[in-house]
Amino acid sequence: MTLHLAGGDRPTLVYPKPDHTPADYTILNFPVDDIDQAIDELTARGVRFERYDGIAQDERGVMREGGPYIAWFKDPAGNVLSVLQER
Repeated sequence: MTLHLAGGDRPTLVYPKPDHTPADYTILNFPVDDIDQAIDELTARGVRFERYDGIAQDERGVMREGGPYIAWFKDPAGNVLSVLQER
């Protein structure tokens, strides 16, 4: 099974790898216009957002200090992804 992501400057293809070890860092950021709306839509589809010790995150799991707003979640393989809203 493969996943094709369209949009942006070029398409992205994601495919399975035998003996995969998930990344423990963010491997893919999804830029969004409204992070709260994105979180609502993803949560409604069953996505759970991550919380990390030592990172100031609000009750929704969003880091809103310093740089862009960002919230992390994991894909089905355990890799860390995020939604990211520029200020």
